[in-house]
Amino acid sequence: MSLAIFDLDNTLLSIDSDHAWGEFLLEQGAVDPVAYREANDRFLADYEAGTLDIHAFLEVALKPLAEHSPEQLAAWHQQFMASKIEPHILPRGEELVARHRARGDTLLIITATNRFITGPIAERLGVDNLIAVEPEIVDGRYTGKVSGTPSYREGKVERLEAWLADKELTLDDAWFYSDSHNDLALLELVEHPVAVDPDPTLREVAEQKGWKIISLRD
Repeated sequence: MSLAIFDLDNTLLSIDSDHAWGEFLLEQGAVDPVAYREANDRFLADYEAGTLDIHAFLEVALKPLAEHSPEQLAAWHQQFMASKIEPHILPRGEELVARHRARGDTLLIITATNRFITGPIAERLGVDNLIAVEPEIVDGRYTGKVSGTPSYREGKVERLEAWLADKELTLDDAWFYSDSHNDLALLELVEHPVAVDPDPTLREVAEQKGWKIISLRD
């Protein structure tokens, strides 16, 4: 039995769920239509370029969670799943997860997107283990702050190592599937790094290192 680790956005999904949530909030009139759209698009570009200031991003991204009730957020997330996520779940991604499940592997999604957004997505994909950015909750409401280390770039490695220690697991014979050069630190650690529809930087590195390159898109 091995550990099969999956990035989520643009790996098992054909979109970035963090950016899609921002677009959804704009459609609901829940955020400033000009400033939030500009920030949402800018942060996505920074992420793709590998220059994202994760704390500056989270200050903006987590603020709407603090501004609305848990009931409103839950209702919105149901709509979000149906309209924004379900159409972008990659069938070949689901097949890949199913193959690892059939082998008896331990399944884990690790993502730089926060747990509010990704928890229901992981559940929909049938993956019980999730490492995500943890929004702080006090007295049943989001505060708009982040709890602990964000699972981004080297933070993914830090969070994974803590998770492995807690579960008494190792990375022996582990797989990691990702599309992004932001995940190079973690890809370097596993025995089976797989570049999935990789961005240009990751593709170049994967080709140089002889890593497997696959596509989960039609």
